[in-house]
Amino acid sequence: MTAVVCARELVKKYNGFTAVRGINFVVRPGECFGFLGPNGAGKTTTIKMIHCFIPVTAGTLEVLGYDVGSHPREIKARLGVVSQEDNLDPELTVEENLLLYAGYFDIPRGEAVKRVRELLAFAGLEEKAGVEVEHLSGGMKRRLAIARALVNKPQLLILDEPTTGLDPEARHMIWEKMRQLKAAGVTLLLTTHYLEEAAQLCDRLVIMDRGIILEEGPPEELVRRHVGREVLELAPVDGEAVEILAKVDGGVLAHQIIGRTLYLYTGNGRDTWQQVQGLTGRFSHMRLRPATLEDVFLKLTGRSLD
Repeated sequence: MTAVVCARELVKKYNGFTAVRGINFVVRPGECFGFLGPNGAGKTTTIKMIHCFIPVTAGTLEVLGYDVGSHPREIKARLGVVSQEDNLDPELTVEENLLLYAGYFDIPRGEAVKRVRELLAFAGLEEKAGVEVEHLSGGMKRRLAIARALVNKPQLLILDEPTTGLDPEARHMIWEKMRQLKAAGVTLLLTTHYLEEAAQLCDRLVIMDRGIILEEGPPEELVRRHVGREVLELAPVDGEAVEILAKVDGGVLAHQIIGRTLYLYTGNGRDTWQQVQGLTGRFSHMRLRPATLEDVFLKLTGRSLD
């Protein structure tokens, strides 16, 4: 198998609205592949087609070598899915949630008990085994959701916004679990609108907006390709943009004006800063910072991810 997921001209329509507009991508074995974009970009819709929750409108989509339209059962048996929604059973204990889920895959009782113990240890929930889910913290619930998705030893683990709403400590704990899974050879498919999450975890990602893929590649490569290493922010900018750009002619890779802020994307921020020193009295805001995926999205769309 050369690809875990392969999409060609993939389209999804809802009552005349096109949520996904003919996208193409390939997920390779053993990598963490990300979908980065704002709410409504088409990330979750794409994920739902991959795990056979909704049908494809047009195009082709193969998962683990199977077509999603003709072999959904074979695909689902080999997938683990962590959805955005908290769909754990709140009235059951942590252990009961895992055992119940194991039953859906016809895992023998003895084997299921063994796997559940291993997963409780992996998720750091051994001491919570007998606790009802409704009494867990948000971070514990997300770790339990990941553990549950691993009950059937999936070849592909799909995580749809896995850390939304979590505090920083809980988010970093989830990231650590994901790194451990990737190191063990599990292919990860991640949707997120958190820039740091995508940069920390993804080997490759696509940037989506309004149902299309704007760019694809490793996070660092996308930043370097589109915006260089650093960004100089200047504000307020009214009619001075032409004069400023003339001073830094050849010193910036690209620029963007959003509202009254001018963003200069450069490979050498210190030189660019020196070039505009004579204009510093005009600005109430001057900031030099490292370039990020947010800047890539901003340059491609003219708006932020939020």
